[in-house]
Amino acid sequence: MKTPKRLQPLVEEGLVDEVMRQLMSGKEATVYVVRCGDEIRCAKVYKDAAQRSFRQAATYQEGRKVKNSRQARAMEKGSRYGRKVAEQAWHNAEVDALYRLAAAGVRVPTPYLCFEGVLLMELVVDAAGNAAPRLNDVALDEATALALHDALLGQVVRMLCAGVVHGDLSEFNILVDAAGPVIIDLPQAVDAAGNNDASAMLERDVDNLAFYFGQFAPQLNGTRYGKEIWALYQAGLLHPGIALSGQVAVDDTPVDVDAVLQEVEDVRLEEEARQRYLQSAG
Repeated sequence: MKTPKRLQPLVEEGLVDEVMRQLMSGKEATVYVVRCGDEIRCAKVYKDAAQRSFRQAATYQEGRKVKNSRQARAMEKGSRYGRKVAEQAWHNAEVDALYRLAAAGVRVPTPYLCFEGVLLMELVVDAAGNAAPRLNDVALDEATALALHDALLGQVVRMLCAGVVHGDLSEFNILVDAAGPVIIDLPQAVDAAGNNDASAMLERDVDNLAFYFGQFAPQLNGTRYGKEIWALYQAGLLHPGIALSGQVAVDDTPVDVDAVLQEVEDVRLEEEARQRYLQSAG
């Protein structure tokens, strides 16, 4: 096929020898199958920010690091340079997450490099050597659904133990090869300790899995694995291989409204006393 414009620099640099075909096009990027020497890989070409359909990008960028304070200020102002820096940070987030998760034993594609807005990485294949299907294209029965759900919960736990939350996990960004599920599409991945919405994102990811697999295994409906995993993480008890129940104990202890109101009043009085002291001292 004709080499897409965005892939031309990789061809010119000798990083890609041939663009074989388009594999898929999604809300974030278009993926191509490419040949690099004797190896078949995939090249993920990120779409420009204006073309992406991904919403609430700012929520996902919270807690991300940039090289210096100038770049941080530019991102905050939304200048042209700031938008360029933010776009590069979006691309780098996926590369960083892939390396971080691979080191933690999470099943993700092996990344090779990110060049000119293109991520070159492993092509995940099935037993026949063809591109592995996405989860939503895999025929499921109850037993298979339960097995894949269990495997994915294990991957989510490993991710969180590595400090990463996917943030957009669903049946559309999970591949299934001969050994089981492989998690893909991580530009929106967030740092669990650096993003205030990490817990909500983790719960949504896990709820998405339960909803999808619950169509084939109804016993998964109503489970609360997300809350359980996050509670264990906060308590410092989460570790790969941990046994999960899908249930979370509910605290039914009545709230002491009078005690809460008294505490608020005490704080108010302390602040008034502090202000009077400052005025008299001045």
